[in-house]
Amino acid sequence: MKIAVVGTGYVGLVTGVCLADIGHKVQCIDIDSEKVEKMRLGFSPIYEPGLEELMVKNIAEKRLFFTTNHKEGFMDADAIYIAVGTPENDDGSANLLYVERVAKDIAENVNSDVVVVTKSTVPVGTNDRINEIIQNNLVNNVTIHVVSNPEFLREGSAIFDTFNGDRIVIGADHEPAGKLIEEINKPFDISVFKTDLRSAEMIKYASNAFLATKISFINEISNICERIGANVEDVALGMGQDSRIGNQFLNAGIGYGGSCFPKDTKALIQISGNAGYEFELLKGVVHVNQNQQNLLLYKLNQRFDSIAGMKIAVLGLAFKPNTDDMREAPSIVVTKRLIEQGAELIAYDPAAIENAKKLLSSEIIYVNSVEDALKGSDLALILTEWSKIKEFPLENYKKLMKEAIVFDGRNCYELSNVKEHEIEYYSIGRPNVKKQKVLVEK
Repeated sequence: MKIAVVGTGYVGLVTGVCLADIGHKVQCIDIDSEKVEKMRLGFSPIYEPGLEELMVKNIAEKRLFFTTNHKEGFMDADAIYIAVGTPENDDGSANLLYVERVAKDIAENVNSDVVVVTKSTVPVGTNDRINEIIQNNLVNNVTIHVVSNPEFLREGSAIFDTFNGDRIVIGADHEPAGKLIEEINKPFDISVFKTDLRSAEMIKYASNAFLATKISFINEISNICERIGANVEDVALGMGQDSRIGNQFLNAGIGYGGSCFPKDTKALIQISGNAGYEFELLKGVVHVNQNQQNLLLYKLNQRFDSIAGMKIAVLGLAFKPNTDDMREAPSIVVTKRLIEQGAELIAYDPAAIENAKKLLSSEIIYVNSVEDALKGSDLALILTEWSKIKEFPLENYKKLMKEAIVFDGRNCYELSNVKEHEIEYYSIGRPNVKKQKVLVEK
């Protein structure tokens, strides 16, 4: 089928590329001409493992195209996907300006009957609003139906998730339109769950809110574990073996970030409030996460009377590994507070440095390796669990640092391994490891 995808961020670009890879002819549309020219050459504007390879492949096989022209992109399309951003307003609600603009562009440029598919995460009732905008601004005599098809992709593994998802949710109030979207997705060979428009919109928010709740819950448990001498990793493992709970999203750390969980939890609280209901549980989840991002700072201030003048290695800046996304990353809060306390920061991230420079203090020094960050530092903070950090030899901390003192916000290392080295080690929800002389057998 012929498909147009409006927006080439994480959701739009991954969606367009993967739809092309299963055989559809896809036009990706973006208003940024410079970005479009780069994508035409096979360069991805975002860091996502495997994405550029699929772009190059499908461009070469003439199934994937990029344009800034809506009329060209929409020409004879069977489906148009809306995949633009819905950033957070000051009150926590979703900003629908870009979605509404696309709806008007569709109305003014489509030349044939088409199904409009909303991939963007939007509040309940937005698809009705999209339909209203389109119908009120139609230029040509065509029939348009709107379908909700929310995404459930994890940044850093979005390609894998597209081809290996748990389900495809299709919300439609017009059965043939829903059937068309089911047909488009058939080559993925993933089970389809069909429902009405508003339920599909709610499934997306409810899913993200529940996962965020699991993260905040295990982080609260980790804070209790530290106080009573339990190990949160053993607790999480024991919990996860209960099939009613499951083991995913039970990794204690310094909180969630990114483009989805922070924004979607706040938006759902706003949606609930607008409906006259106070979502107290979710408010607690957000509050816990905000506190958790300050946990390493609390540990630091317990350990040191002052960090003024200290050289601190910051390992990892992105909100999670395998992405360059800095949105709502804990590193934003942590680095700001460290600089306010007079510390000197040397930061390393395999992918997010350029984005970090736009958001973090200009006083931070950026380097290209873990070794360069640790060299001569007084202590190290681990904020993102990149494999390059998790696989970094523990003995090198002592070799490179003035003192091997590590505050690990992502529990990257096994405590048993840490104890074999001369490292003072603080992690989340686990016993601290005090530096001790390691005896070497002769």
